[in-house]
Amino acid sequence: MKNYSNILLIKPGAVGDLLQLTPAIRALAVKYPEARITLLLGSAAAATMFHHNPHICETIVFDRKGAHRSLAGFLRLWNRIRATRYDLVVNFQRSNFKAWLLASAALPCRLLVYRKARGRTVHAVVNHLETLAPLGIAPELCDLSLELSYGPAEQSFADSLYLEAGLSGKILIALNPGASNRIKCWSPERFATLANLLVSELDAGIVLVGGANERDLAEGILAGMSSKPLDLIGKTSLLQLGAVLDRCDVLVSGDTGPLHLATAVKTPVVALFGAIDPFRTGPVGEGHRVILHDELSCVPCVAKSCTNEIDLECMERITSAEVFEAVVDMLKAGGRLS
Repeated sequence: MKNYSNILLIKPGAVGDLLQLTPAIRALAVKYPEARITLLLGSAAAATMFHHNPHICETIVFDRKGAHRSLAGFLRLWNRIRATRYDLVVNFQRSNFKAWLLASAALPCRLLVYRKARGRTVHAVVNHLETLAPLGIAPELCDLSLELSYGPAEQSFADSLYLEAGLSGKILIALNPGASNRIKCWSPERFATLANLLVSELDAGIVLVGGANERDLAEGILAGMSSKPLDLIGKTSLLQLGAVLDRCDVLVSGDTGPLHLATAVKTPVVALFGAIDPFRTGPVGEGHRVILHDELSCVPCVAKSCTNEIDLECMERITSAEVFEAVVDMLKAGGRLS
């Protein structure tokens, strides 16, 4: 079997998608330890997640709405790929026509293409690894854990935040209220009730995390809280958020990027699922808890909008009390509570 030395991976996807690709990246690095692996992705922010990744030699940003929107800009990127002479290309974004054009720049080379599982339920991590089967990489023999590495600057950032907030040594619970689609979101009111329980019953420190476009959700939580949390909504880079979550005891979140960031730094997650199937995109690894009310006939529906008579009943059935109990159980399992 050929020993590839210059590999290009194409995945201009979201944060969670990229993190779920890290086991496949690691498997390639193990199979071809001398290879130079390049990752083409969709944003400069996402690229920062791989600055300290030991398996990635280079990241290339495919800026579809900016530098590479024009034909001239796209051709410059195409020519850059052409000149690099990759001997193996793996296209993990087969639904994107321009991704195919970029893959064509490397021809002649070996080209593998990701195919999303149809008619069967398989986790995205395993599905990505299945793409590498022609190389002799068996998903069932691979380490499935997600991977995120950050540097001293991010470590110092997180340490300073907790020290200045007076949270050093406390039980820390992170709450992430947002998601790429609001159908995945638990209500701010339930988050606020949960936060108040965590503070009153456990004297826990509460950390709000998420993107700047989720400020309205954060304000809803803040309005219902009886004490002030550490509010980091829109105030961290992705690597800084990874370092922040690394120091938390538990994250409570729906199906979104920060959930996968937490699992990548080995922080236990209480994952709140409704419409989306956790067997496809849920947390990877041991010690996590998925809360899903699948007694509803429509769960999971994997829809972009709710058509149920009771809007988002799948998320509304998740109570603050059951999430609190899950957090307590996980803290006990981790030795943080007796």
